[in-house]
Amino acid sequence: MGRRLDTLRGVTSTRGRLSRRRRPNRDRHGRGLRGSLYPSTLPAASTRAERFDALVLAALEPIEARWRTELTKLDVAVDDVPDVRGEDEEAIAAEGTLTDAGVPLARLVPAGMDQRGLPTKARIVLFRRPLEARARDGADLAELVHHVLVDQVANYLGVDPTVIDGES
Repeated sequence: MGRRLDTLRGVTSTRGRLSRRRRPNRDRHGRGLRGSLYPSTLPAASTRAERFDALVLAALEPIEARWRTELTKLDVAVDDVPDVRGEDEEAIAAEGTLTDAGVPLARLVPAGMDQRGLPTKARIVLFRRPLEARARDGADLAELVHHVLVDQVANYLGVDPTVIDGES
């Protein structure tokens, strides 16, 4: 005798046995993850990129408070790694690029025009992974990010970095 299938509201009968149709990836017996491991208020819940973004904002805050009017036409961005494919060492170490052992840590992109002909603001781009690789711990990373931002803002404004980092 062949296999008989009767379907009635999601119940399938196979040779007298009744079984429910299951969704794939169903969490049987409640053993799966029901929510996030950590509450969003704990530091462990944030990713490395989110923590780095918070470090950049914290380092930028005192600089922006002091130089607000001069920095209105400047954006600060974070990228994971620099795009250096096909570039030689001279192009990597071009004006506005802060490097360490030939690896770009930050780049000052001057104001210009985009591909559609619209004007763009000047932009400081910090590269997260090279900066994290050069820091021993969180405090060292915060200090390194601060120094890189000070150097790039000074380069943008055309002043000495000690002027940017001076006491208010």
